[in-house]
Amino acid sequence: MDSKGKKILIADDEPDILEIIQYNLQKEGYDVVTAKDGDEALTKARSNNPDLIVLDIMMPKKNGVEVCEILRSQPNFKDTLILFLTALSDEGSHVRGLETGADDYISKPVSPKILVSRVNALFRRTAAKEPEGEKVIRIDNLEIDPVKFEAKVDGKAVVLAKKEFELLYLLASKPGRVFLRNEILNQVWGNDVIVGDRTIDVHIRKVRQKLGIDCITTVKGVGYKFDV
Repeated sequence: MDSKGKKILIADDEPDILEIIQYNLQKEGYDVVTAKDGDEALTKARSNNPDLIVLDIMMPKKNGVEVCEILRSQPNFKDTLILFLTALSDEGSHVRGLETGADDYISKPVSPKILVSRVNALFRRTAAKEPEGEKVIRIDNLEIDPVKFEAKVDGKAVVLAKKEFELLYLLASKPGRVFLRNEILNQVWGNDVIVGDRTIDVHIRKVRQKLGIDCITTVKGVGYKFDV
């Protein structure tokens, strides 16, 4: 994967971790910017427009989840890759991170090799999923445009995080077909990314809430399908 020209922002309040991650990503060829707290992360994100942002969940001033929520609410960062670093082992912190639109998370202590591998995987998956040439899906009052990464209900735009959009597009591409959980994980998140068991559930819930229409059905113990 060509890392040339890719810019990464790392935000963590532990200098040693910042230094290690910065060194390893720069060694891989990435342009790296660092921040030591949530406020600085927001400032540098806006001034540098990075391709990927690595956020520590537990940071001073604003934590990583708060920073992610603020960035995802702004059009310029709707599709920016975001990866969380967390020393928290409880499932709730991971779920909350996914709910805000994070693409992946890595638990501390961080292995530099694993982090670089996951960063490379995120960029590979993004490059492989360019939606050009895919068709616009129109079902009743719902319109899904993969080129614009835009969904509309009754003509009104619905703001979806990138993974939420990809999940909706996948299910809506074949109405009535049941997609297995593993199949959804592979097609939306890819084989290179390890995510929690509740990842799909979290994103399905967010899509339902944002669309405000009952169009995704849970097939208990199997997966999900889009109902016309």
